[in-house]
Amino acid sequence: MEKIFENVPELTTAEDYEAALSHVKNLIREATDSGALDDPEADNEYIREIGRLSHLGAKYEDEHIQFKHLKVRKKSPLIRSIEDEMYSRSIKQKQLAEILGVNEPALSQIICGKRSISMRMAKKLHKLLNIDPQLIMDYA
Repeated sequence: MEKIFENVPELTTAEDYEAALSHVKNLIREATDSGALDDPEADNEYIREIGRLSHLGAKYEDEHIQFKHLKVRKKSPLIRSIEDEMYSRSIKQKQLAEILGVNEPALSQIICGKRSISMRMAKKLHKLLNIDPQLIMDYA
């Protein structure tokens, strides 16, 4: 295993940062091919070197790279409840649309918050998915 940046306490240039990232990718490929990453509890030279370089890269990113913040739209408790029910039943959105008797694009719009829930849909959510009626009333 080739070690680069062995005596470097920090990455200071974009070129060094890119070279370190490239080296980490190569180390991961080598370690995967050799089986060095097969054991999740393993502690070997690959894991230590990948960790060390990743730490240097993270430090460089914190100091030199400004990431744009992602805009995350918070889901209403009603939508989260519907998604939780889908997860617990191991069903996809298409299957849920069939259960509720609506087309998939309509259900997708409801889940994305682009379409309101009708009284008919509210009744189906309660009857077929056992969604709390108070939750439906508060967030539909």
